[in-house]
Amino acid sequence: MNRYFEVFFDYVRLLVDIPEIDQDICRTYFKPLQLKKDSIISPAGKIPEFHNFIVSGYMRNYYVDEKGQEITTDINDGPRFFTSYDAFMYRKISKENLHCITDCELLQISRDAVDITAKLGITQQEYTLQILQQQLEKNKQRAVDLTTLSAEQRYAKLIKNSPAIIKNIPLKYIASYLGINPGSLSRIRKTLA
Repeated sequence: MNRYFEVFFDYVRLLVDIPEIDQDICRTYFKPLQLKKDSIISPAGKIPEFHNFIVSGYMRNYYVDEKGQEITTDINDGPRFFTSYDAFMYRKISKENLHCITDCELLQISRDAVDITAKLGITQQEYTLQILQQQLEKNKQRAVDLTTLSAEQRYAKLIKNSPAIIKNIPLKYIASYLGINPGSLSRIRKTLA
């Protein structure tokens, strides 16, 4: 389980230098967890209890629309933090499911523990704020891309920016995330190949 924290601290160091005291606090409040493929770790209709750091594996956020279709709103290209951010931060019911696409190794911290570590740690507030800003910017950029880029351009951008997603995530989830019909995405892939 020490490897989990090595991956975690390497990620945090990309944002801020994390002192030993903050590392000890994280070791106390983050809990290691192993999940099997197709686990739903936070179902729609409930308040998300945990902020998840993905050590390994692939996850997605999705909701089910009025037609019963699964709409993927986020796919991880971790290691990274992953949750239904708005619902988690404001302790409100989420409309999204958090789904393990593959077997996953996580570190989880509860919402109450986030508040505790923010008071105890030196850098926790700073990196939490940076993570939330990154997520907000990513969501904003995705909304812009969905309205301004063609389906082919969106797929090409995903290939360039997140090649691991293309290699490890089923096509139906990628198509949903990009707002493309799976059949159309298959044609786009052939064209780009």
